[in-house]
This record gives sequence, structure tokens and C-alpha cells, in this order.
Amino acid sequence: MTKPKTAQPDTRRRRASTGAMMDRIMGLARRLPLTRQVLAEQLETATPAQMEFMHAWMLAELDSRERSKRARLLKQAGFPQSKELDGYDWTPLRFPVDYGRQALESLDFVEHTEDVVMFGPPGTGKTHLAIALGRQACRQGIPARFFTAAELVMRLLRASTEGRLDRELAQIGRARLLVIDELGYVPIDEEGSRLLFQVVTNAYERQSVIYTTNIEFSGWGRIFGDPNMAAAIIDRTVHHGRMIRFEGDSYRKTHALMQ
Repeated sequence: MTKPKTAQPDTRRRRASTGAMMDRIMGLARRLPLTRQVLAEQLETATPAQMEFMHAWMLAELDSRERSKRARLLKQAGFPQSKELDGYDWTPLRFPVDYGRQALESLDFVEHTEDVVMFGPPGTGKTHLAIALGRQACRQGIPARFFTAAELVMRLLRASTEGRLDRELAQIGRARLLVIDELGYVPIDEEGSRLLFQVVTNAYERQSVIYTTNIEFSGWGRIFGDPNMAAAIIDRTVHHGRMIRFEGDSYRKTHALMQ
């Protein structure tokens, strides 16, 4: 009696054929950006199952692009640490009467191109909050950049020396949110002050800026070395900005190993 043949060779052939077709499709995908007119023509003859597949495919593609964009924005922002809003201690903060935590967390100040000045002694959570808000902005698809004031000035001075200042300023200007951390912690010379002033002036009504500082407005003249320049920056900041005050003891001092 003849033994029946197994279906194994046919299965292998089908798998090989499917694998080859997948390779061809992937090769075409790399060459062809999606054209809506062609897609509309194909949908005219597509079965419900084919339409369901295409719908799921496009949703997966959009989700993948959004995840890639968020990861790219977070990398480009230059945050020194991965600080988040979860678990943040809001008790040292004093908000303006017309502005509160919910509005700040919603990033409405970015939507309206407004500034935020986080003022208070070192160690009270200013940098943590500024980074957390910047990271949240990136996750919402909003380009952000983080600099300490000293780092930004050095970056601009280097770009100016190398003849690429305009390109550097244009790159900084592409961010919708700038974080300038530790303003006033390190003295800035005349040329550095002028360059920093240019960044702030370019940002006016085009970008939102978060400043963290331990220097009140009355002392910003010392930061910039020019009372007139400081007055111009303060004028722009106050026009479309709010100050959030941080109070209390330094977190680092309270939790230090050296007591």
C-alpha cells in the first residue's frame, strides 16, 4: 500500500513564497512614499479585510513616527537629567494669584508664547521642575532646548569665534521652549551678555523661555553688566511672563550625607 505524501514540502514552499513577497514589499516601501491618489484608487477595489489591514498598518506607522519624534526631541533638547513631574514636591512653590499648578502643567504658557521665571534659593526644585516641564513638552511634540546660562553663553561665544553664530542662533530659534537654567550663578562678561541678550530678544513673542534664577529682577543688571540691557530683558519677560517663587530649605542640604 502506498504511503500518502506529507504536506510538508508545500508548507515550506508557501513560507518561502511569503517571505520573498515580504522582502519585495519592504524593498518597495523604501522606494515609494505614500501617494494618496494611488491609495484612493486601490481602496476602490479593496475588500473589507484589506481595508482593515491598511487601517491598522497606518495607525501603527503613525504611532511609530510619533514615538520616534518624541525620542528625537528628548535627545536634541539636551536635558542633563531625566526629571519628571510624578512625585514632585509642590509645597515650596508660590504661584501668582491668577496662575496655578494646573495651568503650568498644561504648558499653556508655551501655547501662548509666554515666559516663566522660577525664582528662589538653590536646592528648592527649580531645575527639577524646569526639566520636567521641558520633557513633557517634548513628549507632546513641542521642540525644547535646555541650557545653563553659562553653557549657553560659552556655546554662543564659540559659534561667534568660528563664524557660525547666525546658524547657532537659528538652531536655538527652532525650539518652541527654551530653558535657561542658573541665570546669575556665574558672572557673564560684556560679549557674553550681548549674545545672551540676542537670544532673549529673538525669543520675544516667538518662543517661550523658562528662567531659573536666585537673583531678583533688581539684581539682573549685575548679571548682564549693563542696566539698560537688563531693563530691556526684564521688560520683555514681564510683558508676557509670570514669576513663580520657590521657598524653603535646600533639598540637597536637608538630605545631605554630611550633617
